[in-house]
Amino acid sequence: MKYGNVPLPVLGRAWRAVRRARTAAGYYREPLTDMVRWLFESNEMTNFTYDLEEDNERYLAALISDIAGIHVDAVAGFFRELTEDEALASHIADATARSDFAHTADPKARYGRRIGWYAFVRALKPKVVVETGVDKGLGACVLTAALKRNRAEGHAGEYYGTDINPNAGYLFSGEYARYGRILYGDSIASLTKLDCAIDLFVNDSDHSADYEAREYRAIADRLTERSIVLGDNAHCTSKLLEFSQATGRRFIFFQEKPRAHWYPGAGIGISFRR
Repeated sequence: MKYGNVPLPVLGRAWRAVRRARTAAGYYREPLTDMVRWLFESNEMTNFTYDLEEDNERYLAALISDIAGIHVDAVAGFFRELTEDEALASHIADATARSDFAHTADPKARYGRRIGWYAFVRALKPKVVVETGVDKGLGACVLTAALKRNRAEGHAGEYYGTDINPNAGYLFSGEYARYGRILYGDSIASLTKLDCAIDLFVNDSDHSADYEAREYRAIADRLTERSIVLGDNAHCTSKLLEFSQATGRRFIFFQEKPRAHWYPGAGIGISFRR
């Protein structure tokens, strides 16, 4: 049978394809709406910032609670401590406005998965925190804000950031710079020169798989039984998983879900011993 000159089976397939397309498009409607809003409301070009969905935060709190051995309410409290830190938010806004990069960055403080970094520092009270890849310095400020709180509670700690870009880290200034420093140059070379145990390591530099693996090898003999390694590239490569398996460490991956943002999110690879 035909409808006009078109066989009915062909029309049936076309109609089913349209219905399926509508179903698929439903998954992209909200991100596309968020993208249009972002185009007009944000200045960011890379390293996008956002908050996490409420349930996503709860899942992250439960995960950190299990790894760090503290109550989930304590982890949630650390999250609130960071997101309600008006001094830090004001510092980020002011430092952004004063910088030469204000046209490519947003002044509002949004931390995404970095709330997990903060909570690990607050929970574990590390003496040495290392972050490779500083970029604007948002992560540096988050980590040193946690170290600042720890020191007020009697637990001193120091931050080391590494970045090959001599202009990186413009947010890392003022009182936050009192809790650490940035080592400029190749990250592998900087890590090799560090002569201390590393309690918390955050990989967030060159996002090539090979370079990421080289960083883990460079710090392997500086990790202790309590050290935790956080990989910011674990949504793209399996290098932290492979490093964990080769060194007898456990591995968990947390997938972040941004709130009201088109970006699908990155995550936190977590390598630890128990």
